[in-house]
Amino acid sequence: MNSFYVFSGKKIKRFFYIMAAALLAAGVFYVERGNITVFSDSGPSAIYSVPTEKKLIALTFDISWGDKRAEPILKVLEDKKVDKATFFLSSPWSKTHPDIVNSIKDAGYEIGSHGHKHVNYSTLSNEEIRTQIATAHTVLTELTGKEPNLIRMPNGDFDKRVLQVASDMGYKVIQWDTDSLDWKNIGVENIVKRVTTKAHPGDIVLLHASDSCKQTHEALPQIIDNLRSQGYEFVTVSELISQGSADGKEVRDSASLTDQLEDAAGM
Repeated sequence: MNSFYVFSGKKIKRFFYIMAAALLAAGVFYVERGNITVFSDSGPSAIYSVPTEKKLIALTFDISWGDKRAEPILKVLEDKKVDKATFFLSSPWSKTHPDIVNSIKDAGYEIGSHGHKHVNYSTLSNEEIRTQIATAHTVLTELTGKEPNLIRMPNGDFDKRVLQVASDMGYKVIQWDTDSLDWKNIGVENIVKRVTTKAHPGDIVLLHASDSCKQTHEALPQIIDNLRSQGYEFVTVSELISQGSADGKEVRDSASLTDQLEDAAGM
């Protein structure tokens, strides 16, 4: 008796997706292998999330240009009574928009540095990195009256040298575990879904308040309501770090790799 195996198109498609994901994972590991020591305990590391069992989450907003998005976002935070969030401000933008910087400061939100020139710092010399961080530090200190000690590098780019220079200058480098992808303007529903389904205790969420991100202020109310319904409390990045300070871990969560795979696969 002859036996026949019938493969549906759906199963074949699923097989190829799995194979593609496996190959992609191998490729990401190959590309990232040189950076593995960046996140070890042997030197300064970037903070992607903070180990905690408490349902705490930090909403963070990067601003590097424009004046149309920041104020609507601040209005949403005010209306929703979210009094704790962290804004990473570039110094050239801050110098040309001191009124918005004051609004952020007066609302009591935490202000971190987003550097000076919006370039990849890993391409700079150590001295150039120091100059970029120091320039932004001076501008933000003069505008806010408080010295920042958190920095999110432009484009989220860094290497071991950048981490060491930043650490030597008293800064913690802040990344994120959940990327809203609002910078891609993927649609309000998709932005909301990405944040609310990927959120976890100790999470740092990447959002933007620059003019290029046209849907963040529309997605934000739903994000806030949904996360609250899940029992989350909004805190600043510094408060989040203090919650995990008992074991002193600054970690790159495995969710980061998952996000890269899903984004590349168009999920």
